[in-house]
Amino acid sequence: MNWNDLFAALALVLVIEGLMPFMNPKAYKSTMMQMAAFPEKSIRMIGFASMMGGLLFLFLVRG
Repeated sequence: MNWNDLFAALALVLVIEGLMPFMNPKAYKSTMMQMAAFPEKSIRMIGFASMMGGLLFLFLVRG
């Protein structure tokens, strides 16, 4: 793996994470307030599922 690949991936994460608050800040705020009401265990499971989905996608793309 090249360091440039890692930095490019991190840059893409920032771009993707910034899309929702840029395009629809009202819905983003509403979503974040709803997430704040979730139990921590649910938030952890969502995060874990997201990481596993990302790893699977990376495996399929880079395979």
